[in-house]
Amino acid sequence: MGIIVSPSLLSADFLHLSEDIEMVNNSEAEWFHIDVMDGVFVPNISYGMSIISQIRTQAKKPLDVHLMIVEPERYIGQFHQCGAEILTVHLEASTHLHRTIQQIKSYGMKAGVALNPHTSVQLLEDILPELDVVLLMSVNPGFGGQSFIEHSVDKVKKLRQLIQDTHSHALIEVDGGVNNETGKRLAEASADALVAGSFVFHSASPLETIKGLTQLK
Repeated sequence: MGIIVSPSLLSADFLHLSEDIEMVNNSEAEWFHIDVMDGVFVPNISYGMSIISQIRTQAKKPLDVHLMIVEPERYIGQFHQCGAEILTVHLEASTHLHRTIQQIKSYGMKAGVALNPHTSVQLLEDILPELDVVLLMSVNPGFGGQSFIEHSVDKVKKLRQLIQDTHSHALIEVDGGVNNETGKRLAEASADALVAGSFVFHSASPLETIKGLTQLK
């Protein structure tokens, strides 16, 4: 199986968003990555539910929604209503993580947990069997176009071992600084999915860029 590519619409051209969505529809990407930021958990604000609902009307692939917000449990039902099929919350923002994961699953969505660069994968040991996705941040969350944090490769390897030890079936997704070089190393370390924003949308041929990423594994 090749790498799952989830292009981040945070890097799309919002004056021509429909065109960029159609490009992803026609590409070899499997998911749309949607970054939701509240200006509190991270120092940036992105789009909310009304925009995501509009994206859902045109997107022909699952919406991979990444909540970088405080108290994510308050909004799970609303994100389900606007079309999220994979919903990921941050361990650092979720006081009652197990309850939040169960809440996500109760709506029929796949449940994910994201970790900031400084957060150890060992903290997921007790919850891993419940998860569909673990999203490792390989930059500090909040802004696109940042440089890749090198220890992320070893973090993928540690997480793969922990997934095996806990008999989990969670996919490993990595977000931040992904290009052909870093993506290749992440794939070799056993990442399953890569989020790519500026590398895709600012490339000369986004379709070819996405295709190349899918072939890294």
